[in-house]
Parts: sequence; C-alpha cells; structure tokens
Amino acid sequence: MKAFNRIFSAVTVAIILLFAVVNMILAADKTDGSRPYRVEISRLVREIETNGSADMSECVYVTTIERYGEKFYSTDSDYVIYEINGELYRFDYRTNGDSNKAYLAGIVNAVLGAMAILFIAVMLYIKFAILLPFERLSNIPYELSKGNLTMPIKETKNHFFGNFLWGIDILRENLEQQKQRELEMQKEKKTLLLSLSHDIKTPLSVIKLYSAALSRNLYSDTEKQQKIAENITEKADEIEGYVSQIITASREEFLSLEVNIGEFYLSELVEKITGYYREKLALIKTDFNVGKYKNCLLSGDLNRSVEVLQNIMENAIKYGDGRRMELIFSEADECVQIAIMNGGCTLGRDDLPHIFESFWRGANTENIRGSGLGLYICRQLMRKMNGEIFAEIADDIITVTAVFAKA
Repeated sequence: MKAFNRIFSAVTVAIILLFAVVNMILAADKTDGSRPYRVEISRLVREIETNGSADMSECVYVTTIERYGEKFYSTDSDYVIYEINGELYRFDYRTNGDSNKAYLAGIVNAVLGAMAILFIAVMLYIKFAILLPFERLSNIPYELSKGNLTMPIKETKNHFFGNFLWGIDILRENLEQQKQRELEMQKEKKTLLLSLSHDIKTPLSVIKLYSAALSRNLYSDTEKQQKIAENITEKADEIEGYVSQIITASREEFLSLEVNIGEFYLSELVEKITGYYREKLALIKTDFNVGKYKNCLLSGDLNRSVEVLQNIMENAIKYGDGRRMELIFSEADECVQIAIMNGGCTLGRDDLPHIFESFWRGANTENIRGSGLGLYICRQLMRKMNGEIFAEIADDIITVTAVFAKA
C-alpha cells in the first residue's frame, strides 16, 4: 500500500505540473487583458480631432478608418464608432487571436481536468475497492500456515474476492477437519497403547508365576525345567520392557508445539485479541469489557500468546452463557496476569483440576464438538514460554488466567 501511495502522489504531482506547463505555453503570447486596440483607437481619435487625419503606419490592431458614407456599415471586422468633430468614424480592428487563445486554453484545461478527475477516480477506486480489501486478506494465508484455524474468514460484499474468500474459508474448514481427525487418531492411538499395556500385564504375571514354580523344582527333569524357567523369565522381562516402552510412548508429547521466545509489548497482544473479538462478540450480542492495563514488555512468543488467548476466548464463547465476557489485567513484580472471565459456567468443581489434561472433556460438554485439547495446548505453550495458566470458579463465573513473564 505504501508503494501505491507513492505512485499516486507522484502521478498527482505530474498532473499538476502538466497543467502548469500547458497554461504557461498558452499564455506566452497572451496580452494582459487590457484591450490594446482601444489604446490605439484613442490615439487615432485624438489625432483626427487635432489634425483632421491620423497616421496608421504604426498601428498593430486598427486595420481601417472609415468616415460616414455608403460603405460605412459594410464590414466583416470588429469595429467601434466614434463621433469626431460632428462626423462619424468607424474604426475596424483585430485582437491578434486573444479570444481564440482563451477559447483554446479553456478547451485544453477542460480536457486535462476531465482526464485528471477520471484518473484520480480510477486510482481511488482501485485503492479502496481492491487494494485495501486485499491487504486485509493478505494475513490469512500466514495465519493458516501457523495452524490458526479457529478464526473464520470475514465475508465481504466486494465481488472481486468472492470466490477467493469462499475458497480460503473452505480450505480453512478442511484443514480444521483434518486437524480434528488427526487429533482423534492420536486419541485412539493413545487409548490403544494404554489398553495393550494393561492387557499384557495380566499374562505377564502368569508367566512369572509359572517360571517361579519351575525354578522351585515343582516339575520332574530338573535340568530341563530350570532351562524353561530361565527362558520364560527372560521373555517375561522382555515383554515387560516393551510394556514399559509403550507406556512411556503414550505419555510423551504427541503435538509439536514450537515456541520462539522473544519480546513483545502487552498492547500488541491486547490489540490483536480485541481487534477481532469486539466485532465477533458484538454480532452475537455479548458484552465485551476490556479492563485497564499498563503497557509493558513481555517475554515469550507473540503468535503463540495470541493462540493461547484465542483458545481461552473460544472456550468462553462455546461454553458460556453469551451474556458478558471480560478481560482483567493485574501485575506482579515479574509477571502480568491476563484473566478472561465469563458467566454461565456449568463445570463441576470436581472437574476443574482436569480441564488442562489432554483429551479430557467435562460432563458439561455433551453435544458440543471438541477434542479436549484446547486448554491442554494452552498450558503446554505457557510453560514453554516460562508462564503458567490456571482456572477458578466462583458461583457460575469461571475465570481462566494466563500468567506471562515480563521481559
């Protein structure tokens, strides 16, 4: 947009210079509008009054002097009539094309003005109808590339980007569905691993009992029994090692959450959140209040911090009563707390300690789509940014607080 503004300014200056140059050229031979032919006629009148005749040898504008007679009114030239010493005299004159030049200058200026207005109108139309809407859309692919799929694409009446917006929104929905499917697969995989680890433990204990019996010579052929017992114990230990690996794998991180630690201002984070959610909450008739805060420098990843607050806001919209939401800020020595508060909480107090666990969903989430990973991801991100997140319930109001470290 800055490049376009520079081009627009340069073209505007060029148009102004063109106007100035053209008018200077047209005015180069132009008189000052004092009608010089009248000066000559006045001089000739005085000479006739004095001498009875006049010398026209130095006249530039007056072409003929005609005394009253038969040809007095037969002329195609511009003229004026004076009475001198009781007789009428007609003075024919020319204006050296001043009127024609003025007419030509008017036409040229009108044409240039119309072209300038048309050009400026087209440039402004391109700016406001095409470039500005496209500039607002230019951040969408970047957000999608970061995996931010919760933000819907705003509709616009601009017909230039109708199909583009529709296609981008379909892409966003497909990516979101794919992400949900991947999370469900991860959930099924985790459940399967935990189930296998539990099922293997039962035959494992039986194998160990048999090996213990054999090792105590409860069967004949001692040498063979001893060898079988040792083999069973060895295999049992091997299976136990696999089980241990399965359990360990099931507990490891299954999401790749990269965080780029840097510094950013609190106001940047607040503006990104409020800039979108003011409009969204206004559309669903939810009051949105943003408390006062003192701007300061925070440590962490700005994009990931936005993702954390977006997840909390989306949960508040999804599970709250839709009446009111509030952002509350508080400051300690080394941190800033951002609390998101909303009413209509139906989560039980016994469920509160589990809301940050992976794949956990409370009893209040029936018939509401979700993966049970939103707040889990928030906690992982906050801890990677040396912060924390916690939740509190008071009556039917739930407050989720993200703690950010100061830079």
